[in-house]
Amino acid sequence: QVQLVESGGGLVQAGGSLRLSCAASGRTSSIAAMGWYRQAPGKVREFVARISWSADSTYYAESVKGRFAISKDNARNMVYLQMNSLKPEDTGIYYCNSIGPDPKGTVYDYWGQGTQVTVSS
Repeated sequence: QVQLVESGGGLVQAGGSLRLSCAASGRTSSIAAMGWYRQAPGKVREFVARISWSADSTYYAESVKGRFAISKDNARNMVYLQMNSLKPEDTGIYYCNSIGPDPKGTVYDYWGQGTQVTVSS
């Protein structure tokens, strides 16, 4: 299995920036992609960004395109989310996610505990 620990959340004013980090441990060799999701109170968890592990292919939610950037450091088993031009609607708990196959090819996903991001207006 893969263990994920997020960090870097906090309180920031609208227009500010935060950089989230996610440290992966365990069977990191199985990781095919990592990403970020977020969840605001009373709302469903939503996709934010994803990056492939073997390449630099990235995917972003429309709401964060041009403002957020996901990156990775394979050697350190780290994934980052640089968040710029933050808006109050970006407020939520941000979760790190990893997906990848087991030896038989069944895809599993793992989640971190989340880190709170609060953007004040």
